[in-house]
Amino acid sequence: MFAVPSQLVKMWDAVWRPTSASLRFLALLGVIVNTGIIVTGGAVRLTKSGLGCPTWPRCNGNSLIPTAHSTHGALNQAIEFSNRMLTFLVLAVGIAVFVAALRLRPRRRVVLRLATVQPLSVVAQAIMGGITVLTKLNPATVSAHFMLSIALLGAAVWLYVRTLEGDQAPAFSVRKELFWLGTCLLGVIAVLLLVGTLVTGSGPHAGDDQAKRYPFSIEHIAQLHADLVWLTVGLTFALLLGARLTNVPATVQKWALTLLLVELGQGVIGYTQYWSNDPSVLVGMHMLGASLVWIAALRLLFTMRDRGPVPTTDPYPAAVLATERPQPA
Repeated sequence: MFAVPSQLVKMWDAVWRPTSASLRFLALLGVIVNTGIIVTGGAVRLTKSGLGCPTWPRCNGNSLIPTAHSTHGALNQAIEFSNRMLTFLVLAVGIAVFVAALRLRPRRRVVLRLATVQPLSVVAQAIMGGITVLTKLNPATVSAHFMLSIALLGAAVWLYVRTLEGDQAPAFSVRKELFWLGTCLLGVIAVLLLVGTLVTGSGPHAGDDQAKRYPFSIEHIAQLHADLVWLTVGLTFALLLGARLTNVPATVQKWALTLLLVELGQGVIGYTQYWSNDPSVLVGMHMLGASLVWIAALRLLFTMRDRGPVPTTDPYPAAVLATERPQPA
């Protein structure tokens, strides 16, 4: 007799008979895997493996898997192919989130719409990734691919936040001036991330030795990036100070402080990169940090309004639980 592992039963229950808590867990997994695919995509570029699989959707020639070819070694092929395979993990989590949101009772329409984005985002990522490969890592398509990833990470964070709150009309939990300052800050961070792709596309880590570069001076575009970093830090400090002075909820102050600390950490990494000739390890850490800055900025903005408590989940009937749960063979 084959006994179904208890972990598999729990995962099945989380997807097929979801509660608010289990849906929240799956949404958090969505944030994690979307962050992970950004970091592993950076690893592809940093190891110059961007064209390890030079065709799409196949890896090389008529083969779906890596085969020997003269332009890239086996390690480069393995790195690029592994990143492509991680897409299926992101897809699996996206489908699980969507099914759980569809099965949740009572159904929450906004949550379901955001959950629908998760599996569809993988399709969009695959298409954009294919365009990036077929254009031989043109820096414009590489930048577009990264910014799409950032947008989809934002959608995953939005879904996770909606699983933490109710469906009432939003009410400001801070002064409106602070909310608009937070919105402005988020916009500046989006521009900062975009300019960061221009820095990378003008420097040595464009994904392949033969990849084109932006025609920008690396010193000038890096200086613009640094100026935007200081603007971001200044706005964050102003928001944190305003939050302290107006006695806003503790969660707003917590996320404002978290964002400021992550930004300062990013600044340390960025300046170390600049003065140490841009080592790959630090660039990879910087990409992870960029994702964390984006997540923290979104969480901060979302804490500035209140939508009430999470709706109570209707339990599934005991008879349904008994018949639908996986049984031992």
